[in-house]
Amino acid sequence: MFRTITFTIAAAAAAFSAAAAPAVPGEDKPACTPCGEGVHSYILLDRTGSMSGIWSEALSSVNAYAAEVGRAGEGETEALETAVTLAVFDAQEGLQFDVLRKGVAAESWTAVTDDEVSPRGMTPLFDAIGRIVATAEADNPDKAVLVIMTDGMENSSREITQEGARAALDRAEAKGWEVVFLGAEFAKFDDADAVGVDAAKQMAIGQGAMQESMSRLARKSRDYGYNAEAGITFDAEDRAVAEEEDVKRRKGD
Repeated sequence: MFRTITFTIAAAAAAFSAAAAPAVPGEDKPACTPCGEGVHSYILLDRTGSMSGIWSEALSSVNAYAAEVGRAGEGETEALETAVTLAVFDAQEGLQFDVLRKGVAAESWTAVTDDEVSPRGMTPLFDAIGRIVATAEADNPDKAVLVIMTDGMENSSREITQEGARAALDRAEAKGWEVVFLGAEFAKFDDADAVGVDAAKQMAIGQGAMQESMSRLARKSRDYGYNAEAGITFDAEDRAVAEEEDVKRRKGD
């Protein structure tokens, strides 16, 4: 489902509250699945022009996450309700923010494909971060994982500043939600640092390693869903699977 929301800088702060965030067209109120026991994942995917070379793999990695987050692991005795929201963003005369999947349970997920969405535009990263937090705040689940995946740095935000994006993520973390930042064939994390994402929750992912890395992240998200104390961080094994050091050699400072 697509939606585009436009608001001015003056109204941005209000829009980042649950009360101000608009509903998805066709719904009386924003979905909240799950709102109690369970975990809701919000994936913010950069669909700017520079993503073209890895776009199919990026979409496949999102599909892999949705499949894995709904799969019970060994030793899990109680059902865990899961839902995934996927939003893509770019800039074309302002922020373009489209919600492609809204609160979809794993068993109902339909794969996102190149036919549905394609890369274009610039990188309004701060604006998009503010908008995905507003989307989550409108749902207000008990447990949420916000996954930011980008291959570039901020270059075109008009709605909020770096400080505004950081404040949005601070609100998310104050709720006990998890925030992770993934560099897709990208290893410059200045923006992630600037908006307050902990280094242990940042990771560069190489081409060819995205699906497995996102599947591993989904399993960590399930662990967090069962136990809020199980915060999501990336360990040495995660970074090896993601081929992070290779990305840093090729794409880092």
